[in-house]
Amino acid sequence: MQGRSPQPSMELNRLLLLTSFLLHVKEDRASPTRLVCDNRLIQKYIVEAKDMEKKVGQCQALPALRCPAVLPLVDFTFQQWKSKSNETKRREILCDLALLLGAAAGAQGQVSDECGARQLSQLYRHANSFFLLLQTFSWEAGHWEPGCSPHSMEQTHISRIFLTYRQLVQGKLRFFFYDLAKVSCKQGQGESRDPLCGTQ
Repeated sequence: MQGRSPQPSMELNRLLLLTSFLLHVKEDRASPTRLVCDNRLIQKYIVEAKDMEKKVGQCQALPALRCPAVLPLVDFTFQQWKSKSNETKRREILCDLALLLGAAAGAQGQVSDECGARQLSQLYRHANSFFLLLQTFSWEAGHWEPGCSPHSMEQTHISRIFLTYRQLVQGKLRFFFYDLAKVSCKQGQGESRDPLCGTQ
């Protein structure tokens, strides 16, 4: 076993963190927003997204996708974001995640390189965890139904999938959690800091 990379244990730690995230939600469905009160958690996910993006860039030259990946356009302006209800934001992010999951799954079937396939699998698991988590939140009657049509574009470069995921976590998801924390977390805990003061 000597000389083996510590990556498996790091992977296990990350999966345990995500699992505990989801288990916490299941244990307390009445108030899943408690999870957004610790700003350090979303910062961990941002670091992980950056790490995946960096690692896939270090893989050997990955071929262009034969079937282009359909990716959501996740950029937004603060004025537009502030004008939306939390339910609208939640549904918008779910639509983005649904497209990302489809893109990651489709790319996995086209990539034979072990390095690229491993990173795509990890991205899929993380995005799916957020997808499941956001379905536990709801401010309106009824469940979220697929079929939304967010702004999207086709990409043949695998790296764009990771870039889009990182931008989504660092942008909409981070601000969504921040918005929830403002109304759900006790003031004075020091955990709900402005997201602009977090990562770069």
